[in-house]
Amino acid sequence: MDFVALDFETATHEKNSACELGVCIVENGQIKETKSWLIKPPSFPYFNHHNVAVHGIMPEDVQHSPTFGDVWYEVENMMYGNLMIAHNASFDVSVLRGCLDHYGFFKPNLNYLCSIGVAKKAWKDLKSYGLKSLAEQHQIKFNHHRADADAEVCARISLLGFERLMITRTDEIKDIFGKRIKIL
Repeated sequence: MDFVALDFETATHEKNSACELGVCIVENGQIKETKSWLIKPPSFPYFNHHNVAVHGIMPEDVQHSPTFGDVWYEVENMMYGNLMIAHNASFDVSVLRGCLDHYGFFKPNLNYLCSIGVAKKAWKDLKSYGLKSLAEQHQIKFNHHRADADAEVCARISLLGFERLMITRTDEIKDIFGKRIKIL
């Protein structure tokens, strides 16, 4: 089973304002690598105080960081040919689209799945399917709202959900979640 879990943190409400990107690569059902980049958003030096209150990333933290345009080729290579999974994927996909549009990149033909849907299928009737709640449910400790930690927990929750659903191969994910798998 191979997939890539992805998470963004943003500087403002603008969809192109990624200030951190986290990617967790899963190969053969095992976490291979988790990586993150602090990103200087187009709004720099402006960061909305509400966003900072969520993730704690300040303008000075990214002042010497690359832009999304600078890191996209490396990220794209990691994602090439893989299913992308994100927790609350509609948000992360909208940020990815916003960044790709802002920097004039073509959108890759990328399939993605929301890990909330995986969790809802694997564990029925939980009070909450938020990332923090699911992590607590499975005794996973992490630094919430940092992109690398969120991406890795998304991957771990997805792997646990797939195990509970007895899914062992990537093609089985597509068979079972077919209509829930979207294209970027």
